[in-house]
Amino acid sequence: MRIQDSGIRIQGGIGGGRCLNPGSRILNPESSKGFTLIELIVVITIVVVMAGLFLNRMLFYIEQAEKTAMVEVSNAIQSALTMQYGQILTRGKPSDLPALAQDNPMNWLQKKPRNYAGEFYDPTPLSVESGNWMFDLKTRNLIYVVRNANHFKPGKDGKKWIRFHVAVNHEASRLPSLQNTAPELTGILFVPVEPYAWF
Repeated sequence: MRIQDSGIRIQGGIGGGRCLNPGSRILNPESSKGFTLIELIVVITIVVVMAGLFLNRMLFYIEQAEKTAMVEVSNAIQSALTMQYGQILTRGKPSDLPALAQDNPMNWLQKKPRNYAGEFYDPTPLSVESGNWMFDLKTRNLIYVVRNANHFKPGKDGKKWIRFHVAVNHEASRLPSLQNTAPELTGILFVPVEPYAWF
């Protein structure tokens, strides 16, 4: 290494020497540190907002998946109820309908759902873990206890559950010759005991 013209010349290397002039500008180390404090705050704020939106949307989809699973079970029970009703008509035993309406609907399924907790006498929503079904031996209602209830509006009792029962509908006959007879069976449905909303 040798000093020439008040500059420093470094010999060697592939490209030859490189002269560093004392009068030339050297980059300020402070300008190469990356984000400034304001930029960092802005980035963190954006990340937090995006994470909040993602989490809110994810919770909504989880709740919708729970609702869909609950509806699938209730639809399966309705189909099984229709089959039970058909068997009663085939046997010519309409007197069995009251017993069918009092039976535990889970008994009609070939395979009970994994989240069926069993039978309880006069249960409360705390009797089982949320997200489970149970049968009330007192009211003969099949109950689903809601787990994710951010968009759930309960019935009049204000509890985060949905109570189902078998509704047997009768109507008077429209035929003049049968108007003085007993009401005719017009339908048998597995329906909620009281209205609820789950958006």
